[in-house]
Amino acid sequence: MNKAVKKKAGTLCILLLIIINLQTLVVKAQEKTSPPKESPQNASSECSPIIKDHSIKLNGQKIDYRTITGYLNINEQEKKKNANVFFMAYEKMDKKSKDTRPITFVFNGGPRAASVFLQLCALGPKRVLWKNGGSIVTPPYQLIPNENTWLPFTDLVFIDPVGTGYSFTSPDLAPEGSYGVKEDIKIMAEFIQLYLIKYDRWLSPKFIAGESYGSTRAAGLSAYLQDTLYINLNGLIFISPVLDFHTIEFQPGNDLPYCLSLPTLTATAWYHDKLQERPEDITTLLQKAQSWAIEEYYLALVKGASLPIDKRKEILEKLAFYTGLPMDLLEKKNLRITPYDFTARLLQKEQRIIGLLDGRIISTDTDPTNEYSEFDPSLFIVTGPLKATISTYLKKELNFSSDRPYQVLNREVNKKWKWTSGIKGRQGYVNKAVALKEAIMKNNTLKVFFACGYYDLTTPYFSSNYTIEHLGIDHSLRDNITISYYPAGHQIYLHLPSLQKLTNDMVMFYKTTLAISN
Repeated sequence: MNKAVKKKAGTLCILLLIIINLQTLVVKAQEKTSPPKESPQNASSECSPIIKDHSIKLNGQKIDYRTITGYLNINEQEKKKNANVFFMAYEKMDKKSKDTRPITFVFNGGPRAASVFLQLCALGPKRVLWKNGGSIVTPPYQLIPNENTWLPFTDLVFIDPVGTGYSFTSPDLAPEGSYGVKEDIKIMAEFIQLYLIKYDRWLSPKFIAGESYGSTRAAGLSAYLQDTLYINLNGLIFISPVLDFHTIEFQPGNDLPYCLSLPTLTATAWYHDKLQERPEDITTLLQKAQSWAIEEYYLALVKGASLPIDKRKEILEKLAFYTGLPMDLLEKKNLRITPYDFTARLLQKEQRIIGLLDGRIISTDTDPTNEYSEFDPSLFIVTGPLKATISTYLKKELNFSSDRPYQVLNREVNKKWKWTSGIKGRQGYVNKAVALKEAIMKNNTLKVFFACGYYDLTTPYFSSNYTIEHLGIDHSLRDNITISYYPAGHQIYLHLPSLQKLTNDMVMFYKTTLAISN
């Protein structure tokens, strides 16, 4: 190759390198000027929480309060963002020191549910207006002052677990990494600790209120907070709780849930006038159902095929008496009726199904030929109104805006949830009653309140009785636990008299708990 050709080739190579470098510089410049590839939700998480002052008149008295709405970013040790947890906090504005003002951290269950259920139905200063009798509410929905709010006696922090509400994980971390019993408790505990730091609430009396799986989470937190983060609680409130899943999982070989759900079936059949004999006093009826369930029904199930024929017939007759179901169905189901069987069969002749969360609520059966129905009218009537009202409330009253939809319920969370027992090398039912026992035994001033609805087919009230009686705590600590019953379903607050009773019970619970703490 002559010198002229070599010189020309060298020049071309230099030009090519210059072009490549120029292209690289252009791309980098574009990356700097272009908006980050984040969802609106990610962008929102970087903003400071929004603080706004409000006032409301309740029971003839004006209450001034402040809302704090936004995110707390829970970081891993290497300081990478892990979970961006969305919250809505309410602080009563008065002259008293925050150090003596109780603070309550609140969440719902599922574990796929956001905290909107407890916020806009029960505890917050505003609530959705529901119709009596469990009727569907049609738009436009209304938010009204909630005269049963807990704000007069405690500040409130409503937390949306990861995957619900507006809470999410960082782009470099799969959300299912947060979907598990242990992972969830760790994230929520870190949130509580960070909130105490950021808003200077270390000396405040501390409570946790959880509904349904939220009670499982709360029980786990009670032990984790005091043993790992050295944060002691004053009180726990379990609304429609489940701590030991052994008591509610209808699985082959586990006969206990059939026994513990029986009184709830009786209460629901009584409500719909499907019992052979319908006494006016439901309390006495349920006491008899409880005794029969423990003393005869459970023993019959335990005997299995060895149960004598005449005794089996006797059990069938009694089971029909207490459930209002036909004996041929009970025989076909081998004396074992699940809540799904019951909700589809109790009003089958009328082509109606009853609610799983609330057995008082009925709906037209979309397919009367089905042996059981997965449609729950008692859940359906609340989800639409709650999604509409929380979305509007956040934007118009709390000044928080996001382009993403608020996840009232996220089915993907439940699908991917890790339900293992958490005991190394073992599988089994989730049981956070053990954690609660340890928390009470170590902190003997910790008070616990169980709120249970008679018509709750999801977490039956008798299951909570069983869990309490099998905690194994020292007899001297038994008075640390209170249980109260309501003529309502899983969502106790949808029945206005029960909501009023729950609030009155809480006024007394906080008062007595704080008196002991002082």
